[in-house]
This record gives sequence, C-alpha cells and structure tokens, in this order.
Amino acid sequence: MPQQIKKVVIAGGGTSGWCMAMALSRQFGELLDITLIESNEIGTVGVGEATFPTICTFHRIHGIDEKEFLSATAGSIKLGISFENWTRKSDRYIHSFGFIGQSHWLGEFHNYWMAAKSMGYEGELEDFCFELQAAKHHKFAITEKPKINYAYHFDASLYARFLRQLSEAKGVKRIEGKISTVKQNPDDGFIEAVIMESGAVIEGDFFIDCTGFRGLLIEQTLKAGYEDWSHWLRNDSAVALQTDFSGDIPPYTRAIAHDSGWQWKIPLQHRQGTGHVYSSSYITDENARNTLLSNLDGDIRVELRLLKFTTGRRKKAWIKNCAAIGLASGFVEPLESTSIHLIQMGITRLLQLFPFDGCTEAHIRHYNEQSRIDYEKIRDFIILHYKATERDDTPYWRDCRDMEIPDSLAHRIELFKETGVVYQDTNEIFPVASWLQVMLGQRIEPQRYNHFPHAMMSKDVMFSELDKLKTSITGFVEKMPSHGDYLKTYSPMK
Repeated sequence: MPQQIKKVVIAGGGTSGWCMAMALSRQFGELLDITLIESNEIGTVGVGEATFPTICTFHRIHGIDEKEFLSATAGSIKLGISFENWTRKSDRYIHSFGFIGQSHWLGEFHNYWMAAKSMGYEGELEDFCFELQAAKHHKFAITEKPKINYAYHFDASLYARFLRQLSEAKGVKRIEGKISTVKQNPDDGFIEAVIMESGAVIEGDFFIDCTGFRGLLIEQTLKAGYEDWSHWLRNDSAVALQTDFSGDIPPYTRAIAHDSGWQWKIPLQHRQGTGHVYSSSYITDENARNTLLSNLDGDIRVELRLLKFTTGRRKKAWIKNCAAIGLASGFVEPLESTSIHLIQMGITRLLQLFPFDGCTEAHIRHYNEQSRIDYEKIRDFIILHYKATERDDTPYWRDCRDMEIPDSLAHRIELFKETGVVYQDTNEIFPVASWLQVMLGQRIEPQRYNHFPHAMMSKDVMFSELDKLKTSITGFVEKMPSHGDYLKTYSPMK
C-alpha cells in the first residue's frame, strides 16, 4: 500500500513534545516531515526532574550520549527513592532500583532471608541489595560485575532544550505560536490542520497531542473522556521551588510525608528541586506553601507556579489520527517518578505501531489497551504507599488508610501478607524487588514464606552464604567513589 502518513504535527513542546520529536526524527526522519508547534507564552510544568531506570534504555536506543546528556542538563544519578514518615513518623526506607540477592526458580530470595531469620540470623533484607547500599552511603560508579541499575535527576527545562537541539539537527521544524482552532474533516472527524492565532494553517496527516493537562487535541477536540482516580489518589495540587544546594549530593530522591501530602527533594549538580504535593480538601494552598517553605535546605532560587491536576487517564489515548503523549494522556502523581517513563513508553509504542499506511482500528485499540495497562499498574503501586500506612495523626492519613482500593492491589497485599508471595505482573515496570521493598518498608509483614530454602541447605551453610553475599556487596560499595566525586570527573555540568 502507498504511504499515507507523511507529515506529522506535534502540538506542544516541553519534555513530552521534544522527546517525541527527537525519537521520531532519529528513527523515521527520512520518511516523515515533522513539525513541532509551541509557544513561549505557554509555560511547561517543568518539574519532572526525577526518572525511572527505563530512561537509560530509551536513551541508548536513540543514540543519546550519557555524558553529554548529564553535562547539558546538570544531571545527577538516582539509585532509588528515600521514603520518610510514610508508615509512621520517623520511619524511613529506600525503594532502590536494584535486585535483592539471588533468587531460585522455586521462589524469590527473600524466602532465604526469612528462613534464616526464623533460625536467628541477624541482618536486614536491604543488606543484600547493591544499589540500596550504594545509595545509603552516597556512592556511585558505573559497574558491570555486579551491574548497577540507575536512573537520573536533571533540570527539566535544560532537558527539553537538549532534546530540541537533537531534534532540529535531524530536520524537525519548530513553529512558534499558539493554536487557536483545530480543523477536522467534516465526514470522518479526522484532524486535517491546526490554525494558529497568526492565521497560519499547519496541515498534517498525523497529529500528536503534547499540550499537557489541556489536551487541546485529544480532549477539547476529539472528546476522549477522562477516568478520574482522585477517590484513590487524593492529591490534586503541587507547589514547586528551586533552591540553592551545596555539599554531598545523595544519589536518590527524597519523598517526605507531611500532614496532608508529601514533599520531594531532587538534588542536581547546581541546585535542588523541591515541591509539596497535597490535597486541597485537607489543606489550603497558602498553608501548603508555608509547609514547603518551612522545610527547605537552601535559599529560594526560583519559585514555580502552583499546579492543579486530577489524577487519572484519558479513556482513549489515540483517537482517529491523533495520539496523546505525556500529561495530555493522563497523570499519576510523581511519587515514583513515572511521568517521563509514561512519556517514553507511549513514544516507544507509537513508533512500533506507527501507521505509515494510515490509521486502523486495530492499531488504535491495541495502543489504547496497552496504555490503559501501563497507567493502571503504576496507579496500584502508588496507591500502596498511601493505603499501607499506620498514621492516624491527621484526617488525610486516616482517610488514606481506611479507603477502599482496587481489587488488583488488594489481591497483591493479601497474597503477600498470607504467603510471602510477591510477583511482577505482565507488562509491569515494577519488578519483584520494588514491590518487596515498598511492602516491607510500609510494614506489611508476611505471615509465611516458602520453606524450600530449608531443603536446599543447612542452617550453617545458609548463614555462611548470606554473610558472603553481604560482605561482597559491602566490599564493592567501599571501593566506589562518592556520587559527587564521580559526577565531577564523568559529566560535570557545562
């Protein structure tokens, strides 16, 4: 069949728009005419500065040099997230990006640890995770044996600028201005063009909506509908700042629970990004800002605008000849730094299904179903942090603790409590180690474990093997440079 999709129009810039433009131009630049429309007058959210390890793979497949990227974005390394005050005040645990121990086909490694604990072994599960120990000691180096898993922190505005340079080098055309109206075909409703405030008409065969929460194309024009998850994830607001930062750079994000929400702290090479995510049903915007201001580590450099949002997803992320990427397709609060993952997962899937010969219902149904699964798996993991709390000191935390949760999550919690079984579902980004670290960190204690370790080795051998593994990890971490020193030599900011 002759190619029917030749001209692609991306509505909106920021991380989602320029990430889409970069990937599309690097893979299909010789096949497509790509135009991106953005307005300097429309600000971007610009606070998505922490990421998930899948970004490393995304960068590799699109040929992005890691040193160049980190230098251009003042980036630092992220080995996980430190959760503070979530289950009880003064509690702290790290959800790291590492694997824990060495598993057996009969069951995961934590069964060995639980078997040893039942016989008097002294040691915590976190002792057997390389990345977690490196994070605790503020160490980092790229290693292969053992291989270290990591993500990034970076300046979101600098990231968009970096991606724009890569995109324009591959022929992407940028048009400055605002879209005033969208022209649809009167017969089938497909988008034919967007009309600028200047009067210019930008025609296209396929349109990608990166207009953020507005969803200018996917919602305002094509009426996708929205599935609201605020009965599970109550937060609907955030206020963000940038502060001075000096001293040791921790290789992790901090997520600090407050009375009616939580605060992030993201260390970069030159500053710290911080913000308070909260529910306006429990605290006023003014008091939320005051909470943030009373928990700063340095002087304010930039104060960003107040953000309002509704957690959930578009019922359809692709309609006719338009697909939504990023905030235009949905929003799950940034607790586990999944926003950029969802952007890049959507981009990857769109590239794999790109409708060169025209959009088909099969394309669209498959894309929408996979998008739904992505969002729902992440949704459940984030709800876990709120549901599994023992805090009852404020109405916010009592309501989180007592809420009804999706059956899919209730099953996971019950299974782990009763049997110690934890699993990674199909098409799910969070591995067993992630579920395990968060459930144990939130004080969900399993009543049982699989006894296969007792059949594998004696008590003395089990204790000895665990000690060897722990000592090996400790030795590796001791030899690593500090995170800050590594960045100075590997990728100092430009």
